[in-house]
Amino acid sequence: MIDLEKGEPAESHAAAVHAAKKKEKQSIKCVVWDLDNTVWDGILLEDREVTLRPHVVHILKTLDERGILHSIASRNDHGVAMAKLKEFGIDEYFLYPQINWNSKAASVTQIAKDINIGLDAVAFVDDQPFEREEVAFTHRQVLCLDSALLDDLLDRPEFNPRFITEDSRLRRRMYQADIERNREEADYTGPKEEFLATLDMIFTIAPCREEDLKRAEELTVRTNQLNTTGYTYSYEELDTLRQSPRHKLLISSLEDRHGSYGKIGLTLIEMDPDVWTVKLLLMSCRVMSKGVGMIMIHHVLRMAKEAGVKLRAEFVSNDRNRQMLITYRFAGFKEVERHGEVALMENDYSAIQPPPPYVDLRILG
Repeated sequence: MIDLEKGEPAESHAAAVHAAKKKEKQSIKCVVWDLDNTVWDGILLEDREVTLRPHVVHILKTLDERGILHSIASRNDHGVAMAKLKEFGIDEYFLYPQINWNSKAASVTQIAKDINIGLDAVAFVDDQPFEREEVAFTHRQVLCLDSALLDDLLDRPEFNPRFITEDSRLRRRMYQADIERNREEADYTGPKEEFLATLDMIFTIAPCREEDLKRAEELTVRTNQLNTTGYTYSYEELDTLRQSPRHKLLISSLEDRHGSYGKIGLTLIEMDPDVWTVKLLLMSCRVMSKGVGMIMIHHVLRMAKEAGVKLRAEFVSNDRNRQMLITYRFAGFKEVERHGEVALMENDYSAIQPPPPYVDLRILG
């Protein structure tokens, strides 16, 4: 357990987190399904009729309620297959379906890219050993499952997040709203800032409340790319931090005219008399292109400057979070110390910027 009031050396914290991460169970964020003899019995382009597998429908709906997404990697005719899924009433469950004649490994790659998750968060379900072996050979991180052996899937730890939050239950709908936003942006011919202005974005920063803690823990576990340190905190640790006079724990949310993105950001600041240290700053990958990470950083800069203290930030590099290092540097942070894998960065307040005009920033609490 971390001594939250006394603190601990950054390098020992990072080492502990790294060791803990090695022991963590694989957490699946998306299941990629084959269709023929997997989602349904039969081969769509050969048989006169195919029959939907009832247990698959139950799995689809249950995992969807847990916040686990679904997609498709199938060698099939796209139009025919989508029409059949719609006829069965399950087409809405699948995001970024790859129904084509490419390799299944290539389809899995594209799905992970479109959803913006790591391959270690993907499970692939197929009835054919060759297809599973091809995906497993190309992507060793992907969990490959035989579609005939799914009886215990819902009980497996990889498919059981510790908490199911309101954000979890709405995750697929949030992604579907993102798809609509992306379509609009692709069709927009003006500058990106002009398009963002059409979204009517509201970015809210508030103290983390007890009712936010489940989502806060989920964010530390699920978010890898837009994450400055990768530190994970349990519900209990976050509750202690929330009440600690030495810490600020802030949670961020975003909404626009398409709907809510949910709680998408978490920031932890450790406050000493002469210096504040950002121990963790993360944003959901779904908001990567909206610039809210920079808005959050500049809000912290303004708070620290008004408090008359130095502002430092810890950064722990991994193979996914380079974007956050770039964001820190654009915000004026420079490395001043290094303790093992932990870089300690400092800001001289010379580059503080106001929120961009296309975002309505609301500060609560």
